[in-house]
Amino acid sequence: MSNKSILITGCSSGIGLHAALTLSARGYQVFATARKEQDVAMLQEKGLTAYLLDVTKTESIADTLAKVLEQTDGQLDFLFNNGAYGQPGALEDLSTEALKAQFDTNVFGWHELTKQVIPVMRQQGHGRIIQCSSVLGFVSMAYRGAYNASKYAIEGLTDTLRLELKLANIDVVLLQPGPINTQFRANALAAFQQNIDIDASAHKKEYQQQIERLSSGKSNAAFTLEPLDVTKALIHALESKRPQLRYRITTPTKIFAVFKRILPARWLDFMLAKG
Repeated sequence: MSNKSILITGCSSGIGLHAALTLSARGYQVFATARKEQDVAMLQEKGLTAYLLDVTKTESIADTLAKVLEQTDGQLDFLFNNGAYGQPGALEDLSTEALKAQFDTNVFGWHELTKQVIPVMRQQGHGRIIQCSSVLGFVSMAYRGAYNASKYAIEGLTDTLRLELKLANIDVVLLQPGPINTQFRANALAAFQQNIDIDASAHKKEYQQQIERLSSGKSNAAFTLEPLDVTKALIHALESKRPQLRYRITTPTKIFAVFKRILPARWLDFMLAKG
């Protein structure tokens, strides 16, 4: 059990929602956040302290963080950067504006929130920042280029932060889930339909498979796990005296981490192309 404070982004469903509810039951002082008013209301109905947070707006980050710090006497033990979405589509079909929007939420928003939290953790002399990356943060799959790139960026930023904050007694940890049953596919399908001109694309045939995959209520990928499995890793990352640098969650993540090290790049490309 813990009475430590944690700010979590992306709590409207899936990983963030499960983590917020579980950690609250475990005794943490949880501050759950979401981008939409109705989701904040839902979180509050579930008994959570919840705030509106749009990580693409600096003023929203500052306002929400100020509200959190009012409740904690100016301290924050943990930050869990989780809120993100996937923009599917071949890179040649993706506008630069759509790619920027992917980075605004998945990378730049996390950076801004983390930047505002670090001085708080420095002042109190401790802290831990947990970043929810992905297996696609170190291997790439076709038609997921925008998301791949955003998670590769998170991996690089996290590795650098870990080095820079070592002397400040602030741990920086990566979670690397593979396929998890969440609303991620539904949100990705909406982004796909909004930003990709399917009929005009050279990839039209392949897109039909992508639409079928994203339209499924549950992941059809092998070894798909539940948000619970991410929360288990998160709890270890929060409570271990010496957390792992990376938590590889799901069998595909563990397998591809090995393959990335031992296989020639062309062999790995061949395997990933089949996915």
